Amino acid sequence: MHIALSPFPILRPTSLDDFAARIETLLRAAKAGQADALVLPEYASMALAGAFVTSPDVTAELAAVVEHADALVAACRTLARTHGIMLLPGTVPMRGPDGRIRNRAPLIDGAGRIAFQDKRVMTRFEAERWGITPGGPPRVFETDFGRIGIAICYDSEFPLLIRAQTLAGADIILIPTCTDTLHGFNRVRLSARARALENQCFTAVAPTTGIAPWSATLDENRGYACAFGPVDRGFPDDGLIARGPLDAPDLLYVNLDPAALAATRADPAVRNHTDWPDNPAPASVVALA
Repeated sequence: MHIALSPFPILRPTSLDDFAARIETLLRAAKAGQADALVLPEYASMALAGAFVTSPDVTAELAAVVEHADALVAACRTLARTHGIMLLPGTVPMRGPDGRIRNRAPLIDGAGRIAFQDKRVMTRFEAERWGITPGGPPRVFETDFGRIGIAICYDSEFPLLIRAQTLAGADIILIPTCTDTLHGFNRVRLSARARALENQCFTAVAPTTGIAPWSATLDENRGYACAFGPVDRGFPDDGLIARGPLDAPDLLYVNLDPAALAATRADPAVRNHTDWPDNPAPASVVALA
């Protein structure tokens, strides 16, 4: 599977159509690069608030994007179908039938079929400033390229969430992320690397980038696109498959070969994928004697 990871630059759009046109430009570039899929970062959709909110305001920005969420997802679905390419358009805050807002990642294939992964664990900002509701458990998506999982930003920092996806057959874990400091980005990056080691799978990170003083939500964005694999035979010594430059908007293309993954899992130096103590005994506390 050939994937284009977008370190999506946060620029102010003039309308929903203008924002969708930016996504289409990236889709065209990904298609020209022979990518099977384009991955955008978490909360890329929050840039859309700039078309409707005149001054920085975290509450107003969230409300504006939630109001236009269905229209944005519909536009992304049309674009994926038009260009015949899988699209993960980052995440979109969406209000459910229960009235609560969840951070949702739509995965759309080239035929326009769609399914969602909700973020499971909220950051302090999401919980305390926005009141975002945690979503359901991890899912795995059947695609033309095999089974794919999505771990949204902070979710990647919790090993059992991704473990559940790899046990369900996911070889590729896509990690859309939005981080405003290098501390935050490196937490996600190091987690992605660890999850690839632990499960002998692929992980791929797409961050937001750029400075947006007009946005209270996305005012500063740090990171780089990167992808990891097993730290074992057939892969780089450090597990790093590819990385882009820091804080740069260029697409990063990476080829994730399931056959290479299967070969490593079949005859590895160590069997991280199968040696997990899934139900470890509780740790005991002992005194030194």
